[in-house]
Amino acid sequence: MKKILLLFTFSFSLFVSFAITNPKREFRGAWIQCVNGQYLGKTPAQIRQMLSSQLDTLQQCGINAILFQVRAEGDALYKSSYEPWSRYLTGTQGVAPADGWDPLAWMVAECHKREMECHAWINPYRAKTKGTTALAQNHAAVRHPERMFEYDGLYIFNPGIAENRTYTCMVVEDILTHYDVDGIHMDDYFYPYPVKGLPLPDQANFQTDPRGFASIEDWRRDNVNLLIRDLHQLVREVKPWVKFGISPFGIYRNSPTGQNCPEGSATSGTQNYDDLYADIVYWVKQGWIDYNIPQVYWNLGTKAADYEVLVNWWNDYCGQRPLFIGQDIERTVQGVDPTDPNSHQMMIKYNLQRALPNIQGSCQWYAAACVNNPGNYRTVLEQVYHSTPALQPLMTFIDKKAPKKPKNVQVSKYAMTGTVVTWEAPRAKKELDRARQFVVYLFNKGEKIDMEDADRIVAITSANTVTIPVVPKGSTLVVTSLDRLHNESKPVKVKL
Repeated sequence: MKKILLLFTFSFSLFVSFAITNPKREFRGAWIQCVNGQYLGKTPAQIRQMLSSQLDTLQQCGINAILFQVRAEGDALYKSSYEPWSRYLTGTQGVAPADGWDPLAWMVAECHKREMECHAWINPYRAKTKGTTALAQNHAAVRHPERMFEYDGLYIFNPGIAENRTYTCMVVEDILTHYDVDGIHMDDYFYPYPVKGLPLPDQANFQTDPRGFASIEDWRRDNVNLLIRDLHQLVREVKPWVKFGISPFGIYRNSPTGQNCPEGSATSGTQNYDDLYADIVYWVKQGWIDYNIPQVYWNLGTKAADYEVLVNWWNDYCGQRPLFIGQDIERTVQGVDPTDPNSHQMMIKYNLQRALPNIQGSCQWYAAACVNNPGNYRTVLEQVYHSTPALQPLMTFIDKKAPKKPKNVQVSKYAMTGTVVTWEAPRAKKELDRARQFVVYLFNKGEKIDMEDADRIVAITSANTVTIPVVPKGSTLVVTSLDRLHNESKPVKVKL
């Protein structure tokens, strides 16, 4: 690893001599998981200190969205009305944090303070993992064991039972009602990953209520479809500005022709459609998810699942909703760039995906790996690919009405601090129209006012003021409003 780091440092110094044009809008996410045990053995204060440090570093390298795991196995890292506190937080399921801490409420506040989105990440089906030896008395598997099935040491909320869909919707509504989250997020665990020679124990459910399906495989896919449909409808009804997104396994299907085609990619791995019964393409076409982050964790040159093959497939056949790519940091820096043996694969991956028209961002697996900066990965984000701020990609299918522009924009110069810009938020009758953040641009004298130029963004802030240390004479300041979905108002221009 040290050898890769040194070689990459040399290659990076050559790379940055070339200009990189960063997009004005880009999703730049990171997953913060609980199942890796990073909280265990720590006091709530120690956990908060650790997460605060992570968030500060992630903010510095341009991350603008956190996907925070709050439900790993029918449990909660928040004050749930239905489920026990997670053992991944306190060590024992059902035991609350010692000081009454609510991790989700805290994370939402800390993310918003840093101008980041916070998406609550849940697992809809997993009720017990292999490492869980005791369940709390109020856990769903204890209260309703008949709604579960066991598979390879796991307990699974049986997707074929309608009451489980209702229960999952109740859990999500509880989060939406009590927390100011920006998104509801689910990862790749739908039906459990298959174990050779071990069939799923749901044949009796299928025979009892096949709902007109001749194939148990189609019936299973429909079970998941119904949940996704119901969750999407619930989110829209309760808080229409909240985004509902999925990060599926990186392969939809393996192509029957061996070439990329609508049915699948030129790959030979586990499949969402056939193995996990998750029909991502159908959800996108139905408009049931608001964003899609396939976990394309392989490197270029991987025989069974090549990164380049997969990002091209997702771009070509799943771009009707905002599409972001899940990046495996540690695996990426262990790979070698096939075009430059002195570099790992970060740069070639980013340049490849940014060249594809339907890919609008990335999500880092995982946040702590990004903070640890293997192979200078985080440094390159900070200095190259995230060197300018970014608004979130637009989601006009949810809302396309822009907020009103800021009011009473004032500019004052102070010798010690620089130029202070202040403004007032515009009035709004509806939450979707309310200005939640503001963008400040700075253009030099005689320069064309191009608000698509991310280099001219001074700040994206929820405050009503910003201080700019140096503003050249004759410059033009521009201030705009952003609503919850980052629709942008008309500009207010102030020439100095």
